[in-house]
Amino acid sequence: MKKRKSGLLLSLLLATGTMLAACGGNDDQSANNGGNEAEKADLRVGMVTDAGTIDDKSFNQGTWEGILKAEDELGVTTKYLKPAGTTEAEYLKEIGNLYDADYKFILAPGFKFETAVFQAQDKYEDAKFVIIDGYPHSGDFEPAVKDNTVSVFFAEHESGFLAGVATALEIKEGEAGFIGGMEIPAVQKFNWGFQQGLTYANENLDTNVSIKAENVIYQGSFDNAAAGGQIAAQMYDRGVKVIFTAAGGVGVGAINEAKTRAKGGEEVWIVGVDVDQYADGIYEGEKSIILTSAMKKLDQVAFDVIKQELDGEFPGGETLTFDAKNDGIGLPEENPNLSEETVNAVSDVYEKIKSEEISVSGEQGDLLK
Repeated sequence: MKKRKSGLLLSLLLATGTMLAACGGNDDQSANNGGNEAEKADLRVGMVTDAGTIDDKSFNQGTWEGILKAEDELGVTTKYLKPAGTTEAEYLKEIGNLYDADYKFILAPGFKFETAVFQAQDKYEDAKFVIIDGYPHSGDFEPAVKDNTVSVFFAEHESGFLAGVATALEIKEGEAGFIGGMEIPAVQKFNWGFQQGLTYANENLDTNVSIKAENVIYQGSFDNAAAGGQIAAQMYDRGVKVIFTAAGGVGVGAINEAKTRAKGGEEVWIVGVDVDQYADGIYEGEKSIILTSAMKKLDQVAFDVIKQELDGEFPGGETLTFDAKNDGIGLPEENPNLSEETVNAVSDVYEKIKSEEISVSGEQGDLLK
């Protein structure tokens, strides 16, 4: 296995820490920073989980880790609640439970919260809401971001593009695949960006990696690990060498399938998503089947918006986009399975995206070969 190399972006991956009892709250514990008790901040920060769990190795976990960082470094009190399901009523119930427990700064990670947050921002006018990958609306998809809410989006297509370039440079030639969860814009943009990255590398960096239409599949959920493993197995059997998974728990199933095959001596790879999934792909010693990960800085964004609230600078009423220009996306700081040459080449591509020398489309094009 190649030695660890410095990557292109700063990416502080936070230790999840001891998982919390009951619903996940730790509202009675003092924050601690490096063994020294942090100054207690007068802010209670709550989170309602989306589909999946708090340790889903993806969206929920990335957001929660940013909240835990705020607990550790800023002294806020934190708690998360997991709804019984993913309906508007179930989300609203847990938002109300947080509010009643005096957690009035609430993060909602996922587009499924859109109509629930739309109602909550009026019902709980003295609370503040952060919705990630979505915007409040009444069901008509007309954005209605009130002054007590901020809506956060990411340029997933840019992150996917970087992962595509890195993938092509590292495997040089062969077939790639993509497994998505639900076919929603955030997941689609990862797919489209990844395909554009492969094409860019083929046309400019002397690679020959293709992706066929039959190897681009949206499973339809974010929690069916068994289905993810089955889809990955079928792709690997068709000769695919590397699969980009943007699918939450479905992607975990694909990772497990790849690990099983790697243990058996097959050379197969996974490109992770949202957070650095390298550790989740370890199958022997420190060997991992995670080639790299297309990241959204969920943890840093969650931390930053909490700090803005403490500083009296909450960006209420705004819709924020995090992309290459503000270092909101990228690959992990360490990419053990990428060569130094690949890391340097992708770093150069990243700078070209920042300077707009390279423009990555966030829309579907004629990408499949």
